[in-house]
Amino acid sequence: MKVFRNLTEQQKHALLKFPAYISLLASTGDKMDETERMVAIKLAHTKAFSCQPLLAEFCRESEIVFADNLTQLEAVLPKNKNERDVAIRIELLKLEMILLKLGKEYGSIMHQSMKTFKEHVLKAHHSVIEDFLFPITIPGLSD
Repeated sequence: MKVFRNLTEQQKHALLKFPAYISLLASTGDKMDETERMVAIKLAHTKAFSCQPLLAEFCRESEIVFADNLTQLEAVLPKNKNERDVAIRIELLKLEMILLKLGKEYGSIMHQSMKTFKEHVLKAHHSVIEDFLFPITIPGLSD
Protein backbone atom coordinates (compact mmCIF):
# COMPACT_ATOMS: atom_id res chain seq x y z
CA MET A 1 0.00 0.00 0.00
CA LYS A 2 1.42 3.34 -1.05
CA VAL A 3 0.30 5.16 2.08
CA PHE A 4 2.09 2.58 4.19
CA ARG A 5 5.46 2.74 2.46
CA ASN A 6 7.03 4.21 5.64
CA LEU A 7 5.87 1.23 7.71
CA THR A 8 7.39 -2.18 8.24
CA GLU A 9 5.45 -5.26 7.13
CA GLN A 10 4.71 -6.01 10.77
CA GLN A 11 3.27 -2.50 11.27
CA LYS A 12 1.13 -2.83 8.12
CA HIS A 13 -0.30 -6.15 9.30
CA ALA A 14 -0.96 -4.69 12.76
CA LEU A 15 -2.79 -1.69 11.32
CA LEU A 16 -4.97 -3.93 9.14
CA LYS A 17 -6.29 -5.48 12.38
CA PHE A 18 -7.71 -2.13 13.49
CA PRO A 19 -11.31 -2.84 12.28
CA ALA A 20 -11.26 -6.32 13.84
CA TYR A 21 -10.17 -4.87 17.19
CA ILE A 22 -12.94 -2.27 16.98
CA SER A 23 -15.52 -4.97 16.20
CA LEU A 24 -14.41 -7.06 19.17
CA LEU A 25 -14.51 -3.99 21.39
CA ALA A 26 -18.09 -3.38 20.24
CA SER A 27 -19.18 -6.97 20.93
CA THR A 28 -21.56 -7.32 23.84
CA GLY A 29 -20.45 -10.52 25.55
CA ASP A 30 -17.51 -12.71 26.46
CA LYS A 31 -17.61 -14.07 22.92
CA MET A 32 -18.66 -12.34 19.74
CA ASP A 33 -21.90 -14.04 18.76
CA GLU A 34 -22.67 -15.09 15.20
CA THR A 35 -24.98 -12.11 14.62
CA GLU A 36 -22.32 -9.63 15.73
CA ARG A 37 -19.76 -11.43 13.58
CA MET A 38 -21.94 -11.40 10.46
CA VAL A 39 -22.83 -7.73 10.96
CA ALA A 40 -19.18 -6.76 11.45
CA ILE A 41 -18.08 -8.66 8.33
CA LYS A 42 -20.88 -7.11 6.28
CA LEU A 43 -20.01 -3.62 7.53
CA ALA A 44 -16.30 -4.15 6.85
CA HIS A 45 -17.21 -5.14 3.30
CA THR A 46 -19.45 -2.08 2.90
CA LYS A 47 -16.79 0.19 4.40
CA ALA A 48 -14.35 -0.93 1.71
CA PHE A 49 -16.60 0.72 -0.88
CA SER A 50 -17.78 3.76 1.05
CA CYS A 51 -14.81 5.04 3.04
CA GLN A 52 -13.00 8.35 2.79
CA PRO A 53 -10.83 8.53 -0.36
CA LEU A 54 -7.67 8.89 1.74
CA LEU A 55 -8.48 5.56 3.45
CA ALA A 56 -9.64 3.72 0.32
CA GLU A 57 -6.53 1.57 0.01
CA PHE A 58 -6.55 0.71 3.72
CA CYS A 59 -10.28 -0.13 3.65
CA ARG A 60 -9.89 -2.45 0.66
CA GLU A 61 -6.89 -4.23 2.17
CA SER A 62 -8.41 -4.55 5.64
CA GLU A 63 -11.66 -5.90 4.20
CA ILE A 64 -9.77 -8.73 2.49
CA VAL A 65 -8.24 -9.92 5.78
CA PHE A 66 -11.04 -8.85 8.14
CA ALA A 67 -12.71 -12.22 8.79
CA ASP A 68 -9.34 -13.95 9.24
CA ASN A 69 -8.13 -11.20 11.58
CA LEU A 70 -11.33 -11.48 13.59
CA THR A 71 -10.92 -15.25 13.96
CA GLN A 72 -7.24 -14.95 14.84
CA LEU A 73 -7.81 -12.22 17.42
CA GLU A 74 -10.69 -14.10 19.03
CA ALA A 75 -8.36 -17.07 19.46
CA VAL A 76 -5.55 -15.13 21.15
CA LEU A 77 -7.34 -12.45 23.17
CA PRO A 78 -8.73 -13.14 26.66
CA LYS A 79 -12.20 -14.72 26.67
CA ASN A 80 -13.57 -12.54 29.49
CA LYS A 81 -15.13 -9.36 28.03
CA ASN A 82 -13.50 -6.97 30.53
CA GLU A 83 -10.07 -8.56 30.18
CA ARG A 84 -10.42 -8.66 26.39
CA ASP A 85 -11.39 -4.97 26.29
CA VAL A 86 -8.30 -4.05 28.32
CA ALA A 87 -6.07 -6.12 26.01
CA ILE A 88 -7.66 -4.51 22.94
CA ARG A 89 -7.17 -1.01 24.32
CA ILE A 90 -3.48 -1.80 24.87
CA GLU A 91 -3.22 -2.95 21.24
CA LEU A 92 -5.04 0.18 20.07
CA LEU A 93 -2.44 2.30 21.87
CA LYS A 94 0.25 0.49 19.88
CA LEU A 95 -1.69 1.22 16.69
CA GLU A 96 -1.71 4.91 17.68
CA MET A 97 2.08 4.91 17.46
CA ILE A 98 1.87 3.46 13.96
CA LEU A 99 -0.75 6.03 12.92
CA LEU A 100 1.58 8.83 14.01
CA LYS A 101 3.95 7.75 11.22
CA LEU A 102 1.19 8.29 8.65
CA GLY A 103 0.56 11.94 9.48
CA LYS A 104 -2.00 13.97 11.35
CA GLU A 105 -4.59 14.11 8.55
CA TYR A 106 -4.51 10.36 7.93
CA GLY A 107 -4.69 9.62 11.67
CA SER A 108 -7.61 11.98 12.17
CA ILE A 109 -9.59 10.49 9.30
CA MET A 110 -8.76 6.97 10.49
CA HIS A 111 -10.01 7.76 14.01
CA GLN A 112 -13.27 9.14 12.68
CA SER A 113 -13.68 6.16 10.38
CA MET A 114 -13.12 3.63 13.19
CA LYS A 115 -15.46 5.54 15.52
CA THR A 116 -18.18 5.45 12.87
CA PHE A 117 -17.49 1.77 12.19
CA LYS A 118 -17.86 0.93 15.90
CA GLU A 119 -21.13 2.90 16.10
CA HIS A 120 -22.50 1.04 13.08
CA VAL A 121 -21.53 -2.36 14.51
CA LEU A 122 -23.19 -1.49 17.84
CA LYS A 123 -26.29 -0.06 16.19
CA ALA A 124 -26.67 -2.93 13.73
CA HIS A 125 -26.36 -5.53 16.50
CA HIS A 126 -28.86 -3.64 18.65
CA SER A 127 -31.29 -3.41 15.71
CA VAL A 128 -31.07 -7.16 14.98
CA ILE A 129 -31.73 -8.04 18.62
CA GLU A 130 -34.49 -5.47 18.92
CA ASP A 131 -36.19 -6.70 15.73
CA PHE A 132 -36.01 -10.26 17.04
CA LEU A 133 -37.42 -9.39 20.46
CA PHE A 134 -39.90 -6.76 19.29
CA PRO A 135 -40.86 -7.58 15.67
CA ILE A 136 -43.68 -5.05 15.77
CA THR A 137 -43.33 -1.45 16.83
CA ILE A 138 -44.18 -0.86 20.49
CA PRO A 139 -44.12 2.83 21.47
CA GLY A 140 -41.50 3.46 24.14
CA LEU A 141 -39.78 0.12 23.60
CA SER A 142 -38.82 0.00 19.96
CA ASP A 143 -38.54 3.68 19.01
